[in-house]
Amino acid sequence: MELRQLRYFIKAKEMLNFTEAARQLHISQSTLSQQIGQLEDELGVLLFDRLGKRITLTEAGRLFSGYALQSIHEAESGLQVLRDLNNMNTGQISIGLTYGLRPILAPALIRFMQTWPKITIQVVLGTSAELLEKLSHLELDFVLTFHEAEKEKQFKYQLLFESPMTLVMAPHMPLAKKKSVSLEAAAELPLALPAQGYSTRAFISHVLSQKNLSPNIALEINDINMLLEVIRSGEWYSILVRTSVKQEDGVVAVPITGKGMHRKAMIISMKETYEKKSVQSFYRLLKETSKSMG
Repeated sequence: MELRQLRYFIKAKEMLNFTEAARQLHISQSTLSQQIGQLEDELGVLLFDRLGKRITLTEAGRLFSGYALQSIHEAESGLQVLRDLNNMNTGQISIGLTYGLRPILAPALIRFMQTWPKITIQVVLGTSAELLEKLSHLELDFVLTFHEAEKEKQFKYQLLFESPMTLVMAPHMPLAKKKSVSLEAAAELPLALPAQGYSTRAFISHVLSQKNLSPNIALEINDINMLLEVIRSGEWYSILVRTSVKQEDGVVAVPITGKGMHRKAMIISMKETYEKKSVQSFYRLLKETSKSMG
C-alpha cells in the first residue's frame, strides 16, 4: 500500500468520478483506475461500485476513507517535522480566507513575507463551508473565518477577536448618522444580503428567527464586492460584520444593538497534527494584528 494510492483513492472519493479525479491529479484515467484496482486487490475488498461511468463508495470504502486520510496526514506531518528539524525555511502555507477577514490577513501577510521570504503563500477565498471542507481534506493549513456554530471534534479553534454586526449603507442615507440601530428596525428596511451558503447569512437568519422577525430582503448576492456596490447606490441596506467593511470607501456601518450581535473571528486548523514553525509564526502575527480589529 502506497501513499500515492491513498491520495488517489481520497480524490476519487471526493469527486465520485474517475475522469474528473484523474484530471485534478494530473494523471491519466487508466493510471488512476489501475492504482485503485491494485489497492483494492491488496485490501481484498472493493472500495467503489462501478456503474458504467458512475462510481459510488462501498461500505468498505466509507470505513477505509477515514484511515486513509489519517495515514496521509501523519506522513505529511512527519515530513514537516524533519524539514523543521533541519531548519529548512522553504515550503508553502495554504490559507483559507473568508471575505470578512481580509483586513486582518493583509498586514500579517506582509509582515510574514518580510520575515520568511522563502516561504510560498497560497490564499484561497471561499465560503466557510467550502474552506472547512478543504481543510478536512488537508488541502489547507488553516482557515480564517467567523464561526459560532457547534465545534467539530476534528478541528482546533483559536479565537482572534469579536466584531459587532452592523447596518451598512451609503453615507447620505438618513440612518447613517445614528450611533446604533435595533435589529427590529433593520429588518423593516429594504435589504441586500449575502446569498445562502455564506456564514454571515446563516448568522443573520439565525438571529432574525430567534426574534421572530421577517426581514424585507430585496436582493441576495453571492459576491461581496457586488453587494457593496449595490449598497453604495443608496437604494438598499445590508447587515454585515463591521470588520468586513472597516476599510471600504463609500459605506457607513452602524452597530446593531441587542444580545448576541457579535461574531467571533477564528483560526481553525486540524486537531492532533504537527504544525509547521512557519504556520506557528503566522498565528503569532495574526494575533498581534487582531488586537486592532473588532
